[in-house]
Amino acid sequence: MKIAGAWSGHDCSYFIMEDGQPVRHDEYERFIREKEPAGDSLDFLMKNYPEYQDIQHLVTCSPSSKLTHYQESYNLMLEVIKKNGGNVYIVGHHKAHAANTFFSSNLDEATIITMDGGGVEENNFSTAFTLWLGKENKIEHIHSFPLHQVNIGGLWTRATRYIFKLQSGWPRGHQAGSVMAMAALGDPSRFEADFEKMLTTDIQAASHKPSNQPKGALVPGNDPKHPYLNKWAMIADQSEQDRFDLAAGLQSASEKVVRNIFSAMFSQIPTKNLCLAGGVTLNSVMMGKIKTWFPDIENIYITPTPHDGGLPIGATQFVWHHVMDNPRIVWNDNFTPYLGKTHKEDAIREIIDSMTEKVTVSNASDSDVVELLANQNIVSVFGKGSESGRRALGNRSILADPRSPDMKNMINEKVKHRQWYRPFAPSILREEVKNWFKDDVSSPYMSFVVKFKDEVLEKIPAVLHFDNTARLQTVTKDDNPWYHNFLQLWNEKTGVPILLNTSFNDREPICETPSHAIDCFLRTNIDFLFFRDYQLLVSKIDA
Repeated sequence: MKIAGAWSGHDCSYFIMEDGQPVRHDEYERFIREKEPAGDSLDFLMKNYPEYQDIQHLVTCSPSSKLTHYQESYNLMLEVIKKNGGNVYIVGHHKAHAANTFFSSNLDEATIITMDGGGVEENNFSTAFTLWLGKENKIEHIHSFPLHQVNIGGLWTRATRYIFKLQSGWPRGHQAGSVMAMAALGDPSRFEADFEKMLTTDIQAASHKPSNQPKGALVPGNDPKHPYLNKWAMIADQSEQDRFDLAAGLQSASEKVVRNIFSAMFSQIPTKNLCLAGGVTLNSVMMGKIKTWFPDIENIYITPTPHDGGLPIGATQFVWHHVMDNPRIVWNDNFTPYLGKTHKEDAIREIIDSMTEKVTVSNASDSDVVELLANQNIVSVFGKGSESGRRALGNRSILADPRSPDMKNMINEKVKHRQWYRPFAPSILREEVKNWFKDDVSSPYMSFVVKFKDEVLEKIPAVLHFDNTARLQTVTKDDNPWYHNFLQLWNEKTGVPILLNTSFNDREPICETPSHAIDCFLRTNIDFLFFRDYQLLVSKIDA
Protein backbone atom coordinates (compact mmCIF):
# COMPACT_ATOMS: atom_id res chain seq x y z
CA MET A 1 0.00 0.00 0.00
CA LYS A 2 1.34 3.41 -0.98
CA ILE A 3 0.27 6.49 0.96
CA ALA A 4 1.28 10.03 0.04
CA GLY A 5 1.47 12.94 2.43
CA ALA A 6 1.41 16.44 0.94
CA TRP A 7 1.81 19.88 2.49
CA SER A 8 1.48 23.05 0.40
CA GLY A 9 2.06 25.68 3.09
CA HIS A 10 5.51 27.11 3.83
CA ASP A 11 8.13 24.34 3.85
CA CYS A 12 6.12 22.72 1.04
CA SER A 13 6.96 19.03 0.69
CA TYR A 14 5.62 15.56 -0.01
CA PHE A 15 6.24 12.11 1.45
CA ILE A 16 5.72 8.61 0.09
CA MET A 17 5.19 5.63 2.39
CA GLU A 18 4.93 2.04 1.20
CA ASP A 19 3.61 -0.56 3.65
CA GLY A 20 4.63 1.67 6.55
CA GLN A 21 8.19 2.21 5.32
CA PRO A 22 9.49 5.63 4.24
CA VAL A 23 10.28 5.70 0.53
CA ARG A 24 10.72 9.31 -0.51
CA HIS A 25 10.58 12.78 0.97
CA ASP A 26 11.19 15.80 -1.24
CA GLU A 27 11.23 19.39 -0.04
CA TYR A 28 10.20 22.00 -2.59
CA GLU A 29 12.90 24.45 -1.53
CA ARG A 30 15.66 22.10 -2.66
CA PHE A 31 14.34 22.18 -6.22
CA ILE A 32 13.41 25.85 -6.69
CA ARG A 33 16.45 27.06 -4.67
CA GLU A 34 14.42 29.37 -2.43
CA LYS A 35 14.15 28.64 1.29
CA GLU A 36 10.88 27.79 3.06
CA PRO A 37 8.45 28.33 0.17
CA ALA A 38 4.79 27.51 -0.07
CA GLY A 39 3.76 25.81 -3.29
CA ASP A 40 1.68 23.22 -5.12
CA SER A 41 2.88 20.07 -3.37
CA LEU A 42 0.77 17.71 -5.51
CA ASP A 43 2.06 19.11 -8.78
CA PHE A 44 5.56 18.87 -7.28
CA LEU A 45 4.89 15.24 -6.33
CA MET A 46 3.53 14.23 -9.72
CA LYS A 47 6.47 15.80 -11.56
CA ASN A 48 9.14 14.27 -9.34
CA TYR A 49 7.70 10.89 -8.40
CA PRO A 50 6.80 8.99 -11.62
CA GLU A 51 5.06 6.17 -9.74
CA TYR A 52 2.39 8.50 -8.34
CA GLN A 53 -0.33 6.52 -10.19
CA ASP A 54 0.20 3.75 -7.59
CA ILE A 55 -0.76 5.96 -4.63
CA GLN A 56 -3.84 4.64 -2.83
CA HIS A 57 -4.39 7.16 -0.01
CA LEU A 58 -3.65 10.88 0.28
CA VAL A 59 -2.97 12.65 3.58
CA THR A 60 -2.66 16.37 4.22
CA CYS A 61 -2.70 18.73 7.20
CA SER A 62 -5.04 21.42 8.44
CA PRO A 63 -6.05 23.70 6.92
CA SER A 64 -6.89 21.56 3.89
CA SER A 65 -7.33 24.75 1.86
CA LYS A 66 -3.53 24.86 1.53
CA LEU A 67 -3.89 21.81 -0.73
CA THR A 68 -7.26 22.38 -2.39
CA HIS A 69 -6.21 25.91 -3.39
CA TYR A 70 -4.34 24.26 -6.28
CA GLN A 71 -7.52 22.86 -7.78
CA GLU A 72 -6.14 21.34 -10.97
CA SER A 73 -3.45 19.21 -9.35
CA TYR A 74 -5.78 18.32 -6.47
CA ASN A 75 -8.42 17.01 -8.90
CA LEU A 76 -5.79 15.00 -10.78
CA MET A 77 -4.66 13.35 -7.55
CA LEU A 78 -8.27 12.70 -6.49
CA GLU A 79 -8.74 10.76 -9.72
CA VAL A 80 -5.74 8.58 -8.83
CA ILE A 81 -7.02 8.01 -5.29
CA LYS A 82 -10.51 7.16 -6.55
CA LYS A 83 -9.11 4.75 -9.20
CA ASN A 84 -7.13 2.94 -6.48
CA GLY A 85 -10.06 2.76 -4.05
CA GLY A 86 -8.45 5.03 -1.47
CA ASN A 87 -9.36 7.96 0.77
CA VAL A 88 -8.23 11.48 1.58
CA TYR A 89 -7.32 12.15 5.23
CA ILE A 90 -6.83 15.49 6.99
CA VAL A 91 -4.64 15.56 10.10
CA GLY A 92 -4.17 18.52 12.45
CA HIS A 93 -0.93 20.48 12.26
CA HIS A 94 0.39 19.63 15.73
CA LYS A 95 -1.04 16.13 15.59
CA ALA A 96 1.15 15.60 12.52
CA HIS A 97 4.20 17.00 14.35
CA ALA A 98 3.47 14.76 17.34
CA ALA A 99 3.02 11.66 15.18
CA ASN A 100 6.20 12.42 13.27
CA THR A 101 8.41 12.46 16.33
CA PHE A 102 6.77 9.55 18.19
CA PHE A 103 6.41 7.13 15.28
CA SER A 104 9.91 7.95 14.01
CA SER A 105 11.33 6.98 17.40
CA ASN A 106 11.92 3.49 18.76
CA LEU A 107 10.09 4.35 22.00
CA ASP A 108 7.01 2.27 22.90
CA GLU A 109 5.68 4.97 25.25
CA ALA A 110 6.51 8.66 25.51
CA THR A 111 5.30 12.09 26.47
CA ILE A 112 5.12 14.17 23.29
CA ILE A 113 5.49 17.95 23.19
CA THR A 114 5.26 20.14 20.08
CA MET A 115 6.41 23.77 19.98
CA ASP A 116 6.38 26.14 17.02
CA GLY A 117 5.07 29.49 15.79
CA GLY A 118 1.50 28.29 15.36
CA GLY A 119 -0.59 25.82 13.40
CA VAL A 120 -4.23 24.90 12.87
CA GLU A 121 -5.81 21.71 14.21
CA GLU A 122 -8.79 19.85 12.69
CA ASN A 123 -11.25 21.86 14.76
CA ASN A 124 -9.74 25.16 13.50
CA PHE A 125 -8.11 25.76 16.89
CA SER A 126 -4.79 27.56 16.49
CA THR A 127 -1.97 26.63 18.85
CA ALA A 128 1.82 26.81 19.09
CA PHE A 129 2.34 24.39 22.01
CA THR A 130 0.72 20.98 22.59
CA LEU A 131 1.02 17.95 24.84
CA TRP A 132 0.31 14.32 23.86
CA LEU A 133 0.90 10.81 25.14
CA GLY A 134 2.15 8.11 22.78
CA LYS A 135 1.73 4.41 23.47
CA GLU A 136 2.54 1.70 20.93
CA ASN A 137 0.66 2.67 17.73
CA LYS A 138 -1.59 5.39 19.22
CA ILE A 139 -1.18 9.00 20.30
CA GLU A 140 -3.58 10.71 22.69
CA HIS A 141 -4.10 14.46 22.88
CA ILE A 142 -3.75 15.90 26.38
CA HIS A 143 -3.64 19.68 26.06
CA SER A 144 -3.16 22.53 23.58
CA PHE A 145 -2.29 26.05 24.72
CA PRO A 146 -4.03 28.92 22.91
CA LEU A 147 -1.71 31.27 21.03
CA HIS A 148 -2.20 34.10 23.51
CA GLN A 149 -0.73 31.93 26.28
CA VAL A 150 2.32 30.33 24.63
CA ASN A 151 3.95 31.20 21.30
CA ILE A 152 7.72 30.88 21.54
CA GLY A 153 8.23 30.45 17.82
CA GLY A 154 6.14 33.52 17.08
CA LEU A 155 8.35 35.76 19.21
CA TRP A 156 11.54 34.31 17.74
CA THR A 157 10.29 35.01 14.22
CA ARG A 158 9.42 38.63 15.00
CA ALA A 159 12.58 39.26 17.03
CA THR A 160 14.79 37.74 14.35
CA ARG A 161 13.40 40.14 11.76
CA TYR A 162 12.56 43.26 13.71
CA ILE A 163 15.22 43.35 16.43
CA PHE A 164 18.18 41.65 14.78
CA LYS A 165 17.32 42.62 11.17
CA LEU A 166 17.82 39.06 9.93
CA GLN A 167 15.76 36.95 7.55
CA SER A 168 12.71 35.21 9.02
CA GLY A 169 11.32 32.94 6.29
CA TRP A 170 10.77 32.68 2.56
CA PRO A 171 12.74 33.16 0.33
CA ARG A 172 16.04 33.38 2.20
CA GLY A 173 15.21 31.25 5.21
CA HIS A 174 14.86 31.76 8.95
CA GLN A 175 18.04 32.99 10.61
CA ALA A 176 17.08 32.10 14.16
CA GLY A 177 20.26 29.98 14.17
CA SER A 178 22.32 33.17 13.90
CA VAL A 179 20.54 34.54 16.95
CA MET A 180 21.31 31.34 18.86
CA ALA A 181 24.97 31.63 17.86
CA MET A 182 25.10 35.25 19.07
CA ALA A 183 23.65 34.25 22.44
CA ALA A 184 26.86 32.47 23.44
CA LEU A 185 28.70 35.81 23.25
CA GLY A 186 26.22 37.87 25.26
CA ASP A 187 25.23 38.71 28.82
CA PRO A 188 21.75 37.22 29.35
CA SER A 189 21.01 39.24 32.48
CA ARG A 190 20.57 42.57 30.66
CA PHE A 191 17.42 41.66 28.75
CA GLU A 192 16.19 38.33 30.12
CA ALA A 193 13.37 39.97 32.09
CA ASP A 194 12.25 41.93 29.01
CA PHE A 195 12.02 38.79 26.89
CA GLU A 196 10.38 36.80 29.65
CA LYS A 197 7.63 39.43 29.70
CA MET A 198 7.32 39.15 25.91
CA LEU A 199 6.95 35.37 26.22
CA THR A 200 4.27 35.58 28.90
CA THR A 201 2.10 38.63 29.60
CA ASP A 202 2.96 40.51 26.39
CA ILE A 203 3.05 37.55 23.99
CA GLN A 204 0.36 38.82 21.65
CA ALA A 205 1.89 42.28 21.22
CA ALA A 206 5.45 40.97 20.90
CA SER A 207 4.67 38.20 18.39
CA HIS A 208 2.31 40.34 16.29
CA LYS A 209 3.11 40.50 12.57
CA PRO A 210 2.55 44.05 11.30
CA SER A 211 -0.07 44.12 8.56
CA ASN A 212 2.17 46.31 6.40
CA GLN A 213 5.21 44.00 6.55
CA PRO A 214 6.43 43.60 2.97
CA LYS A 215 6.05 40.11 1.53
CA GLY A 216 9.24 38.12 1.15
CA ALA A 217 12.81 38.85 2.08
CA LEU A 218 13.94 41.48 4.54
CA VAL A 219 15.36 44.45 2.66
CA PRO A 220 17.09 46.91 5.02
CA GLY A 221 14.95 49.99 5.43
CA ASN A 222 11.81 48.50 3.88
CA ASP A 223 10.17 47.09 6.99
CA PRO A 224 7.84 49.17 9.15
CA LYS A 225 8.82 49.80 12.74
CA HIS A 226 7.39 47.06 14.92
CA PRO A 227 4.92 48.74 17.31
CA TYR A 228 6.14 46.72 20.29
CA LEU A 229 9.71 45.57 19.47
CA ASN A 230 11.17 48.82 18.11
CA LYS A 231 12.59 49.81 21.50
CA TRP A 232 14.89 46.77 21.44
CA ALA A 233 15.58 47.19 17.72
CA MET A 234 17.08 50.60 18.48
CA ILE A 235 19.31 49.03 21.13
CA ALA A 236 20.42 46.35 18.66
CA ASP A 237 21.46 49.07 16.22
CA GLN A 238 23.93 50.53 18.72
CA SER A 239 26.63 47.85 18.71
CA GLU A 240 27.45 44.22 18.04
CA GLN A 241 27.75 43.54 21.76
CA ASP A 242 24.27 44.94 22.34
CA ARG A 243 22.98 42.46 19.76
CA PHE A 244 24.81 39.64 21.50
CA ASP A 245 23.30 40.64 24.85
CA LEU A 246 19.81 40.82 23.35
CA ALA A 247 20.26 37.38 21.79
CA ALA A 248 21.47 35.97 25.10
CA GLY A 249 18.45 37.45 26.86
CA LEU A 250 16.04 35.96 24.33
CA GLN A 251 17.69 32.54 24.56
CA SER A 252 17.79 32.56 28.36
CA ALA A 253 14.18 33.73 28.71
CA SER A 254 13.00 31.09 26.24
CA GLU A 255 14.79 28.39 28.19
CA LYS A 256 13.28 29.62 31.45
CA VAL A 257 9.72 29.68 30.08
CA VAL A 258 10.03 26.25 28.45
CA ARG A 259 11.56 24.77 31.59
CA ASN A 260 8.71 26.15 33.72
CA ILE A 261 6.03 24.76 31.39
CA PHE A 262 7.77 21.39 31.22
CA SER A 263 8.05 21.30 35.02
CA ALA A 264 4.32 21.86 35.39
CA MET A 265 3.56 19.16 32.84
CA PHE A 266 5.95 16.59 34.25
CA SER A 267 4.59 17.10 37.76
CA GLN A 268 1.25 15.83 36.41
CA ILE A 269 2.63 13.22 33.99
CA PRO A 270 5.76 11.36 35.15
CA THR A 271 7.99 11.25 32.08
CA LYS A 272 10.69 8.70 31.34
CA ASN A 273 10.69 9.14 27.56
CA LEU A 274 10.18 12.47 25.77
CA CYS A 275 9.52 13.07 22.07
CA LEU A 276 9.72 16.60 20.67
CA ALA A 277 8.79 18.31 17.40
CA GLY A 278 7.92 21.70 15.94
CA GLY A 279 10.24 24.44 14.78
CA VAL A 280 11.19 25.55 18.30
CA THR A 281 12.91 22.20 18.83
CA LEU A 282 15.48 23.30 16.22
CA ASN A 283 16.83 25.36 19.14
CA SER A 284 19.48 22.74 19.81
CA VAL A 285 21.03 24.78 22.64
CA MET A 286 17.80 24.53 24.59
CA MET A 287 17.27 20.89 23.63
CA GLY A 288 20.73 20.01 24.94
CA LYS A 289 19.80 21.27 28.41
CA ILE A 290 16.56 19.33 28.93
CA LYS A 291 18.21 16.23 30.37
CA THR A 292 20.15 18.40 32.81
CA TRP A 293 16.93 20.12 33.89
CA PHE A 294 15.05 16.84 34.23
CA PRO A 295 17.48 14.03 35.10
CA ASP A 296 14.64 11.51 35.51
CA ILE A 297 14.11 11.58 31.75
CA GLU A 298 15.97 8.63 30.26
CA ASN A 299 15.40 9.19 26.53
CA ILE A 300 14.79 12.30 24.44
CA TYR A 301 13.97 11.94 20.76
CA ILE A 302 13.62 14.71 18.17
CA THR A 303 12.62 13.88 14.61
CA PRO A 304 15.02 14.89 11.81
CA THR A 305 12.13 16.94 10.37
CA PRO A 306 10.66 18.92 13.29
CA HIS A 307 9.89 21.85 10.96
CA ASP A 308 6.80 22.05 8.74
CA GLY A 309 8.58 20.12 6.01
CA GLY A 310 8.01 17.09 8.26
CA LEU A 311 4.23 17.55 8.43
CA PRO A 312 3.42 15.15 5.54
CA ILE A 313 5.65 12.51 7.14
CA GLY A 314 3.88 12.74 10.49
CA ALA A 315 0.41 12.97 8.99
CA THR A 316 1.04 9.82 6.94
CA GLN A 317 2.49 8.00 9.94
CA PHE A 318 -0.57 8.96 11.97
CA VAL A 319 -2.91 7.47 9.37
CA TRP A 320 -0.85 4.29 8.97
CA HIS A 321 -0.46 3.57 12.68
CA HIS A 322 -3.22 5.34 14.61
CA VAL A 323 -6.05 5.27 12.06
CA MET A 324 -5.31 2.04 10.21
CA ASP A 325 -4.03 0.34 13.37
CA ASN A 326 -0.83 -1.01 11.86
CA PRO A 327 1.92 -2.01 14.31
CA ARG A 328 4.98 0.10 15.03
CA ILE A 329 8.15 -0.30 13.00
CA VAL A 330 11.46 -0.91 14.79
CA TRP A 331 14.24 1.09 13.13
CA ASN A 332 17.83 -0.10 13.00
CA ASP A 333 19.32 2.53 15.30
CA ASN A 334 17.30 5.45 13.88
CA PHE A 335 14.60 6.44 11.41
CA THR A 336 16.43 7.28 8.19
CA PRO A 337 16.59 10.93 7.11
CA TYR A 338 18.12 9.94 3.75
CA LEU A 339 14.93 10.00 1.68
CA GLY A 340 15.89 11.98 -1.42
CA LYS A 341 16.37 10.61 -4.93
CA THR A 342 19.55 8.68 -5.73
CA HIS A 343 21.33 9.88 -8.87
CA LYS A 344 22.96 7.52 -11.39
CA GLU A 345 26.61 7.68 -12.43
CA ASP A 346 25.80 8.29 -16.10
CA ALA A 347 23.78 11.39 -15.23
CA ILE A 348 26.58 12.74 -13.02
CA ARG A 349 29.25 12.09 -15.65
CA GLU A 350 27.14 13.78 -18.32
CA ILE A 351 27.00 16.97 -16.25
CA ILE A 352 30.73 16.85 -15.55
CA ASP A 353 31.50 16.22 -19.24
CA SER A 354 29.50 19.30 -20.19
CA MET A 355 31.79 21.48 -18.02
CA THR A 356 35.24 20.32 -19.11
CA GLU A 357 36.44 23.91 -19.44
CA LYS A 358 35.78 24.46 -15.71
CA VAL A 359 36.32 21.12 -13.97
CA THR A 360 38.32 17.95 -14.25
CA VAL A 361 37.44 14.55 -12.78
CA SER A 362 39.52 11.64 -11.50
CA ASN A 363 38.93 8.47 -9.53
CA ALA A 364 39.65 8.64 -5.83
CA SER A 365 39.20 6.32 -2.88
CA ASP A 366 37.85 7.28 0.53
CA SER A 367 41.43 7.08 1.82
CA ASP A 368 42.52 9.58 -0.84
CA VAL A 369 39.85 12.01 0.37
CA VAL A 370 40.96 11.53 3.97
CA GLU A 371 44.45 12.60 2.85
CA LEU A 372 43.01 15.69 1.17
CA LEU A 373 41.21 16.67 4.38
CA ALA A 374 44.34 16.08 6.45
CA ASN A 375 46.16 18.44 4.09
CA GLN A 376 43.66 21.19 4.98
CA ASN A 377 41.49 20.93 1.89
CA ILE A 378 37.75 21.61 2.09
CA VAL A 379 35.82 18.76 0.46
CA SER A 380 32.12 18.65 -0.39
CA VAL A 381 30.51 15.21 -0.43
CA PHE A 382 27.54 14.13 -2.55
CA GLY A 383 26.09 10.65 -2.05
CA LYS A 384 22.92 8.59 -2.29
CA GLY A 385 19.61 10.27 -1.32
CA SER A 386 19.69 13.71 0.27
CA GLU A 387 18.88 14.24 3.93
CA SER A 388 15.43 15.46 4.93
CA GLY A 389 15.41 18.42 7.27
CA ARG A 390 17.53 21.43 8.01
CA ARG A 391 20.85 19.69 8.66
CA ALA A 392 23.31 17.89 6.39
CA LEU A 393 24.20 14.49 7.81
CA GLY A 394 26.91 13.17 5.51
CA ASN A 395 25.12 12.82 2.16
CA ARG A 396 25.16 16.52 1.22
CA SER A 397 27.96 17.79 3.44
CA ILE A 398 31.01 20.01 3.33
CA LEU A 399 33.75 18.34 5.35
CA ALA A 400 36.93 19.76 6.84
CA ASP A 401 39.61 19.14 9.47
CA PRO A 402 38.34 20.09 12.95
CA ARG A 403 41.93 20.33 14.26
CA SER A 404 42.67 23.46 12.24
CA PRO A 405 42.46 26.74 14.21
CA ASP A 406 41.82 28.67 10.98
CA MET A 407 39.23 26.40 9.38
CA LYS A 408 36.13 27.91 11.00
CA ASN A 409 36.91 31.43 9.82
CA MET A 410 37.98 30.18 6.40
CA ILE A 411 34.69 28.35 5.72
CA ASN A 412 32.53 31.13 7.14
CA GLU A 413 34.27 33.72 4.99
CA LYS A 414 35.08 31.89 1.75
CA VAL A 415 32.46 29.16 1.47
CA LYS A 416 29.34 29.92 3.49
CA HIS A 417 29.63 33.74 3.37
CA ARG A 418 28.05 34.20 6.77
CA GLN A 419 28.75 35.85 10.15
CA TRP A 420 32.12 35.22 11.77
CA TYR A 421 30.57 33.94 15.00
CA ARG A 422 28.56 31.11 13.42
CA PRO A 423 29.86 27.71 14.62
CA PHE A 424 30.24 24.45 12.71
CA ALA A 425 29.06 21.04 13.80
CA PRO A 426 31.20 18.02 14.61
CA SER A 427 30.28 14.61 13.22
CA ILE A 428 31.57 11.94 15.59
CA LEU A 429 31.54 8.16 15.74
CA ARG A 430 28.73 7.27 18.16
CA GLU A 431 30.99 4.94 20.13
CA GLU A 432 33.46 7.80 20.77
CA VAL A 433 31.04 10.38 22.23
CA LYS A 434 31.80 9.45 25.83
CA ASN A 435 35.50 10.13 25.27
CA TRP A 436 35.01 13.63 23.87
CA PHE A 437 31.82 15.09 25.35
CA LYS A 438 30.69 15.56 28.95
CA ASP A 439 27.36 13.88 28.18
CA ASP A 440 27.18 10.56 26.32
CA VAL A 441 24.22 11.49 24.14
CA SER A 442 22.82 10.09 20.94
CA SER A 443 22.31 12.93 18.44
CA PRO A 444 21.91 11.39 14.97
CA TYR A 445 20.24 14.49 13.50
CA MET A 446 22.31 17.24 15.19
CA SER A 447 19.51 17.93 17.66
CA PHE A 448 21.49 18.65 20.82
CA VAL A 449 24.22 21.09 21.83
CA VAL A 450 26.46 19.73 24.59
CA LYS A 451 29.85 20.57 26.10
CA PHE A 452 33.16 19.08 25.10
CA LYS A 453 35.38 17.65 27.81
CA ASP A 454 37.98 20.17 28.97
CA GLU A 455 40.92 17.95 28.06
CA VAL A 456 40.03 17.77 24.35
CA LEU A 457 39.33 21.45 23.66
CA GLU A 458 42.71 22.15 22.05
CA LYS A 459 42.29 19.24 19.62
CA ILE A 460 39.17 20.46 17.81
CA PRO A 461 39.16 24.31 17.59
CA ALA A 462 37.22 24.42 14.28
CA VAL A 463 34.08 22.86 15.80
CA LEU A 464 34.26 24.55 19.19
CA HIS A 465 31.77 27.31 19.98
CA PHE A 466 32.73 30.17 22.31
CA ASP A 467 31.18 28.44 25.33
CA ASN A 468 33.01 25.13 24.61
CA THR A 469 29.88 23.50 23.22
CA ALA A 470 28.95 21.98 19.88
CA ARG A 471 25.86 20.69 18.08
CA LEU A 472 27.07 17.17 17.49
CA GLN A 473 25.99 14.55 14.95
CA THR A 474 26.53 11.02 16.21
CA VAL A 475 27.11 8.53 13.40
CA THR A 476 26.42 4.77 13.51
CA LYS A 477 27.07 2.06 10.95
CA ASP A 478 23.32 1.39 10.58
CA ASP A 479 22.45 5.07 10.08
CA ASN A 480 25.05 5.85 7.42
CA PRO A 481 27.52 3.01 6.60
CA TRP A 482 29.66 5.14 4.30
CA TYR A 483 30.02 8.06 6.71
CA HIS A 484 30.72 5.78 9.67
CA ASN A 485 33.49 4.00 7.75
CA PHE A 486 34.88 7.34 6.52
CA LEU A 487 35.06 8.66 10.10
CA GLN A 488 36.86 5.48 11.11
CA LEU A 489 39.44 6.04 8.36
CA TRP A 490 39.84 9.64 9.51
CA ASN A 491 40.26 8.51 13.12
CA GLU A 492 42.94 5.99 12.09
CA LYS A 493 44.76 8.76 10.23
CA THR A 494 44.50 11.52 12.85
CA GLY A 495 43.52 10.02 16.19
CA VAL A 496 40.44 12.27 16.14
CA PRO A 497 37.07 10.56 15.47
CA ILE A 498 35.49 13.88 14.49
CA LEU A 499 35.06 15.83 11.24
CA LEU A 500 33.74 19.34 10.73
CA ASN A 501 30.43 18.89 8.90
CA THR A 502 28.36 21.72 7.47
CA SER A 503 25.60 21.68 4.89
CA PHE A 504 26.56 21.65 1.22
CA ASN A 505 25.20 25.06 0.25
CA ASP A 506 26.03 28.74 0.21
CA ARG A 507 23.09 30.72 1.62
CA GLU A 508 20.63 28.81 -0.59
CA PRO A 509 18.95 25.48 0.29
CA ILE A 510 21.08 22.35 0.62
CA CYS A 511 22.17 20.96 -2.75
CA GLU A 512 19.76 18.35 -4.05
CA THR A 513 20.99 17.40 -7.53
CA PRO A 514 24.44 16.91 -9.11
CA SER A 515 23.90 20.18 -11.01
CA HIS A 516 23.31 22.05 -7.74
CA ALA A 517 26.45 20.45 -6.32
CA ILE A 518 28.70 21.50 -9.19
CA ASP A 519 27.19 24.99 -9.26
CA CYS A 520 27.84 25.52 -5.53
CA PHE A 521 31.33 24.01 -5.87
CA LEU A 522 32.25 26.46 -8.63
CA ARG A 523 30.83 29.50 -6.81
CA THR A 524 32.72 28.94 -3.56
CA ASN A 525 36.23 28.18 -2.33
CA ILE A 526 35.51 24.49 -1.79
CA ASP A 527 38.64 22.66 -2.95
CA PHE A 528 37.19 19.35 -4.11
CA LEU A 529 33.79 17.76 -4.81
CA PHE A 530 33.53 14.01 -4.13
CA PHE A 531 30.70 11.99 -5.68
CA ARG A 532 31.29 9.24 -3.19
CA ASP A 533 28.97 6.55 -4.61
CA TYR A 534 31.09 6.37 -7.75
CA GLN A 535 34.47 7.49 -6.31
CA LEU A 536 34.56 10.53 -8.59
CA LEU A 537 36.68 13.46 -7.41
CA VAL A 538 36.01 16.77 -9.15
CA SER A 539 38.62 19.54 -9.20
CA LYS A 540 38.52 23.08 -10.58
CA ILE A 541 40.56 24.10 -13.57
CA ASP A 542 42.43 27.27 -12.67
CA ALA A 543 41.41 30.20 -14.83
